[in-house]
Amino acid sequence: MNITKAVITAAGAAQRTLPLQSLVDRDGVSKSALQILLEEAISAGAGDICVVVYPGDEAAYKAAAGPHVQRLKFVAQDHPRGYGDAVARARSFTGNEAFLHLVGDHLSLSRIERSCARQLVDIAGEEACAVSAVQATRESLLTNFGAIGGKRVSGRASLYAIENVLEKPTPTEAEQTLIVPGLRAGHYLCFFGMHVLTAGVMDVLERRLRDTSGTVSLSDALTALASHERYLAYEVQGARYDLGDTYGLLNAQLALALNGKDRADVLAQLLEVVASR
Repeated sequence: MNITKAVITAAGAAQRTLPLQSLVDRDGVSKSALQILLEEAISAGAGDICVVVYPGDEAAYKAAAGPHVQRLKFVAQDHPRGYGDAVARARSFTGNEAFLHLVGDHLSLSRIERSCARQLVDIAGEEACAVSAVQATRESLLTNFGAIGGKRVSGRASLYAIENVLEKPTPTEAEQTLIVPGLRAGHYLCFFGMHVLTAGVMDVLERRLRDTSGTVSLSDALTALASHERYLAYEVQGARYDLGDTYGLLNAQLALALNGKDRADVLAQLLEVVASR
């Protein structure tokens, strides 16, 4: 499985301005969140990137893309019908190829040399199937994420065969259908905001869009995918930062700063702030 394309969804009403926000990256350079996302995708081998945007946002996204603007194609999500619809809008771009998918309101930070996206793409290549990045998440945060249920793949660390997917489940729903043996009590495997998806996902989404006039969930499509195609979850060595959370931009900026070249200076300034209070 050779991944050369990426799809970033950024058309949601609460999401569309977040990729345009400025942060200081680990190299000390001011960049938009979009540019950091694009560099994440490029690090995984994606040379062509489609961004699904709200109609009329193309110019702002081109300006925020920095030196990577020539890699971009845009698809506008007019008359939106949910997250699944947003992903399906990129079908003309992805064709019958597998692709990397990132959400526009999440940034990730790897704990190892390889980026989180590179880790995920490498696993998808080894296993030759769709793979979603996940992170063990405490029960109290379940309603912020999609979550998976399944079993560990024998002999493979941090790899799981997916049996079920629920979008923002309640703790009761998760306890009934999303238990994964081996996780700490009160924790579940929730989506990381990053997937390698096959053309089979697009087929499922297109059927669902034809069969209903309502919204279409990506989580429901992924559950359907797991029933007829090998589909795995990989617990990446890294952390995700939801820019839409309260203090989400601040948390992401602190994480970047404390893992970058100016770590010592940032720590000193934080200590000064804490001491002054």
